[in-house]
Amino acid sequence: MSFTLTIKTAEDRAAEALAVLKAQIVAAVDARVEAQARALGYNDAAACAGYRTSTVAPWAAEAQAFIAWRDAVWLAMYQAQDQQVPEGGALSVDAVLAGLPVWGSIDPE
Repeated sequence: MSFTLTIKTAEDRAAEALAVLKAQIVAAVDARVEAQARALGYNDAAACAGYRTSTVAPWAAEAQAFIAWRDAVWLAMYQAQDQQVPEGGALSVDAVLAGLPVWGSIDPE
């Protein structure tokens, strides 16, 4: 019988916790994007974005607006994750979600 003892430092545990939190944030943002596509009547975000080249002008415009919003949402999420958290502060799923652009706030042009 053999075993391996791994000693994790406080820094190791903090890095692991941050990685888990970042994965939770990505999942929450993805869920928001997918929910918006479904709210618009599409099966998912990919289906919505797929209409950007539609020959039906309103569908193409809606897809372009969705793509612009989706891109702004993901850029805002990555920016929030990259910011240094103030001393004593903490990155949170709710804080990141609250800072994301709302649907309709992005000009697709």
